[in-house]
This record gives sequence, structure tokens and C-alpha cells, in this order.
Amino acid sequence: MSIVAAHGTSTTTRRRRRAPVGGRTGPWRRIQPVVVILSVLLLIALPLWIIVVTAGKSQAEALQPDLALPSRWQLFENLGEVWRDGHVPAAFGGSLLIMVPSVFLVLVLGSLASWILARRRSRLSSALYAFAISGIVLPPAVVTIVLLLRQLGLAGTVVGMVGVYVGMYMSTVIFFVTGFIRTIPHELEEAARVDGAAPLRVFRTMILPLLVPVLSTATILICLYIWNDVFYAFFVVGGRVDTLPLNLYNVASAGLYLNNWHLIFAYVLVMSLPLLITFVLAQRKIISGITSGAVK
Repeated sequence: MSIVAAHGTSTTTRRRRRAPVGGRTGPWRRIQPVVVILSVLLLIALPLWIIVVTAGKSQAEALQPDLALPSRWQLFENLGEVWRDGHVPAAFGGSLLIMVPSVFLVLVLGSLASWILARRRSRLSSALYAFAISGIVLPPAVVTIVLLLRQLGLAGTVVGMVGVYVGMYMSTVIFFVTGFIRTIPHELEEAARVDGAAPLRVFRTMILPLLVPVLSTATILICLYIWNDVFYAFFVVGGRVDTLPLNLYNVASAGLYLNNWHLIFAYVLVMSLPLLITFVLAQRKIISGITSGAVK
């Protein structure tokens, strides 16, 4: 009896030690989601609010950007002036001219490389995969890129800028797609090969349709990177091809928008609106693609 009682007492003591104190952890568990949601809303909503209200003010009211509402909204007038005098259509076309082929080539080449790396299990394949995804954490050397493009005669050209973006963001596609392909059963490809399908046909008909979620995620992320890039575009195509970030930098530094913060914020709103709408509409697909490609 004494042994049983002692065993029961020790078990009860361990349970009491493991049980959290309700007064300390209970309220925090209920408050934590609210704190996280409020923090996210503060970090996202506050900058967006400043952009919108400043873009809707007059020049005098926008000299010192703050959270106050404008005395009279002139948002559409400012957007129209930016579109008309800020060379936005040409810069918009330049951004599309660089972004569309870059994203297309990254997705095609990256998905093909991921298919090969996912299906071949060897030390060489593992080393190549590690080397391929190292570009995620290792930044490219700008000076080396510019010198190489000058040697190739591609400095200041759209082709050179596309090549830089393809090399930079290939690692992102390989990281997401390789993990996803490893979850696809080999039997699907073997059945297609038995029917006489060539490797490219197997990839096009069997693998590529299954990659739609993860490729959609990669497309949105890479579009965000390229659309908002000003650093690499400045060194590669600056002064020869206008993109939206480069054009904003040029018109602001040239004095066209000097002290005209309402026009600068209106330009930022015009530049950010397409990607903001795309992100809001495709946020579920982004999350599903990230989890399927990275977690599985």
C-alpha cells in the first residue's frame, strides 16, 4: 500500500509540475493572437495610410507628411499629373519588358533543373542542389556583374538585365520546386515512359500541371522582386531603359518633384497598386505554394 501510495503521490507531483500556472499563461494565450494581429495591421496599415493621405493632399499640406486627413481630397488630380508629367506609361512598359521574359525564363529553366535534381539521388546531385540554392543567401557581386556584361557587350541592354534577374532568382525557383517534385510519385513518370513518351513530354504532360501552385507562388514573389528593384537596374540599365523605380528616382533627383511630396507619394501609389492588387487576390495561393514546396 505504501509503495502504491508513494507512486501515486510522485505521479501527482509530476503532473502538478508540468501543468502551467493558469494565472500566468492563460491570459497571455488569449491576448497573444490579438497582439500579433494588431502588430501586423500596424506595420502594414500605417505606411499604406500615410501614402494614401499624402497622395491626396495639396503641396502645402504635404510638406510634412503625417497621419492627418487632407482638408480637400485631390488624389485623382495628383495621380493624373503624375501619369501625365512623370513619364509613367514609358516606365511601365520598360518594367514589363524586363519582368515578363525574366519571369518566364526563370520558371522554365528553374522547373526543368528542379525536376532533374529531384529525381537523381547521388552525391553530385546533392552538391549541385546545395550550390543552386546558395544564391538565396549569397548576394551577387554588382561590380563583377557589370564588368562581365561589358565584356559580353550586354551592359545597358534589356537582354543583360534579363540575364541578371534569371541568374539571381533561379535559386528561389529551384528551392521551392525541388521540394515539391520529390513528393510526386515516380510511378506517374514510369507509366508515361512505358507508353513511349520522351523526357520533355513526360515533364510537360505529367509534371508541369502538378507544379501550378508552387510555380504561381514563385511567379508572384519574383514579380515583386523585379518590379520593385532599383539597385541592380540602376547599375545595369540605368540611363538607357526606364523602369518605374528608376523613373521615380530620376524625376525626384532631377528636381521635378522637389518638395512635391504629394506627387512622390502619388507615384509610389501608382507603382505599388498593380502588385498590391495581385498580392491581395493571390495571397492564399502564395501561402499554399510555400508550404507545399518548402515543408513537404
